[in-house]
Amino acid sequence: MERESFEDAHVAQVINEGFVAIKVDREERPDIDAVYMSACQALTGQGGWPLTLLLTPDQKPFFAATYLPKEPRYGMTGLIELLQKVLQLWTADRKRLILSGEEITNALQPTKQTVDAAHPDKALIKQAFYRLKKNFDEQYGGFGRAPKFPSPHVLMFLLRYYDYEKDGSALTMVEKTLEHMYRGGIFDHIGFGFSRYSTDEKWLAPHFEKMLYDNALLAMIYLEAFQVTQRELYKDVAVKIFEYVGREMTDPEGGFYCAQDADSDGEEGKYYLLTPSETAAVLGDADANYFNSFFDITHQGNFEGKSISNLIKNDNYNPHDSRLDALRQKMLAYRSARARLHKDTKILTSWNALMIAALAKAYRVLGDEKYLKSAERALAFVQANLSGKDGSLLIRYSDGDAAGAGLADDYAFLILALIELYEATYHSAYLQKASDYQNRMLAHFYDSAGGGFYLSGTDAETLITRPKETYDGAMPSANSVATYNLIMLSRLTGNEVFNSAAQKQLAFVAGTAQGYPEGFCFSLIAICAELYPSLQITGVVPAEKLNELALVMGKSFYPNTTLTIKDAAAAPFTKDYAMLGSEATFYLCEGRTCSQPFCGIDELNKRMKERQANGIYMER
Repeated sequence: MERESFEDAHVAQVINEGFVAIKVDREERPDIDAVYMSACQALTGQGGWPLTLLLTPDQKPFFAATYLPKEPRYGMTGLIELLQKVLQLWTADRKRLILSGEEITNALQPTKQTVDAAHPDKALIKQAFYRLKKNFDEQYGGFGRAPKFPSPHVLMFLLRYYDYEKDGSALTMVEKTLEHMYRGGIFDHIGFGFSRYSTDEKWLAPHFEKMLYDNALLAMIYLEAFQVTQRELYKDVAVKIFEYVGREMTDPEGGFYCAQDADSDGEEGKYYLLTPSETAAVLGDADANYFNSFFDITHQGNFEGKSISNLIKNDNYNPHDSRLDALRQKMLAYRSARARLHKDTKILTSWNALMIAALAKAYRVLGDEKYLKSAERALAFVQANLSGKDGSLLIRYSDGDAAGAGLADDYAFLILALIELYEATYHSAYLQKASDYQNRMLAHFYDSAGGGFYLSGTDAETLITRPKETYDGAMPSANSVATYNLIMLSRLTGNEVFNSAAQKQLAFVAGTAQGYPEGFCFSLIAICAELYPSLQITGVVPAEKLNELALVMGKSFYPNTTLTIKDAAAAPFTKDYAMLGSEATFYLCEGRTCSQPFCGIDELNKRMKERQANGIYMER
């Protein structure tokens, strides 16, 4: 529509005769998008983008559609024709349009203030698991038919289900999906990083746009899969994601850009596609033959006569092939010189928070300090450029300007990132900052009467309705992540306010998930954390031993375990700490039962391995 209509002089003239044109960036203002997408669905029975609405001056919609051609086509109303008719009607019978807007706005208001709360139970978790299993593609991984989306939080849920229930089929679904996503063309085998989704069931032909949030969430699940299986492939994919983000998506000041476009020279995917003649010109015949055979670059091609690099037919690939890596670097340089992809250089708080969380997890799992430094640098960017003096957050930063009152996603995702940073370092400042943001989120976003968190806060611009996002779509919802955060923070801090809010939030998300639990997988992660046995570790650890402790705990997958570091002077440690020789001292507590104190990080590691081997999460 931008090319066909909004850059067209005739369309502009028609618009400017009687309308005020407002273009909304849905990434910058997801609250506006959520409100008016609901209006479109109410009016048309469906939604999608581009989203086209006509509003009265007080924001109330009376017409909604998705794509509209400039002129009538195949029974579709043309944009010019629509605008001219509406302008005539606005002049002749304005009350009719205003009344329509009022009726639609009233229909968007919630009919009641509460979702029917439900007691969280394992039946909901198992229902989601069996539905996912039924919908699983056993050949190529993923769920359902094309198009296929990565949905990493679905895989995170399944990985935890495997750990809790010891059901090998859950791990099989995770591993097959992760392997086939990597082998397909949705992963850029030359420049690294994942595209948004695949248009086919094999993960071969993607929509080539790369989004920051996808790569952050995918890095997390590949790291977790590495923790569980110790399979080098998963570690290698995560490292490649971070290499891509560092090279292409990182601002000089440390923040992360939103996205890299799919188009170059007006053609989707042109930047990525190769032919054998191109590789031969860059690499020479012998090396080109090796490269082409490995990555399926053929004369007939696999996408509009050219080839998307992939490993779908290659069962014997070695991710650490030094010859291939040198050739890949040459092709990356060629590809970058041949065409450049436009980047959306907005820096969004919520998406940056997800990448900070992924980098913190990478440091904890892999032990490479560059990931921690990158996470800390990005957090410093958010604190310096996307934070108000009163402790509030802003939505976006672009070209030196920050704007937009922070939404629930901004707070929830940043709290998650701070929890990950705490678990990667055990520095109490991260835990305190997470608690501060959680208190602010409860004060400004929480619906104490009806349950759940509103998308916008009390300090945000007033829109015609105030939605609560609960569905876990391309990203987990703020309500899902907030539920998980409240559980973790209540355990890490002992804050009863967080515990009480967590219990109410669990009932809220369990209520929303009824009937379609597989669409609320991050909420299910939080529900699992509540229902399955958890382990709380409390310790006093010398400062110089904290890094060692974090890396030992990060080597394995302990999804329902929290470790809180206390001051040596805090009861009940004073006596035990002195008695045990001022070594790292720990208690293991499950429910209301705690072990005798013991000392030594090696001893903690030994006990954790024993508990993991004995299946501590199984029903007893």
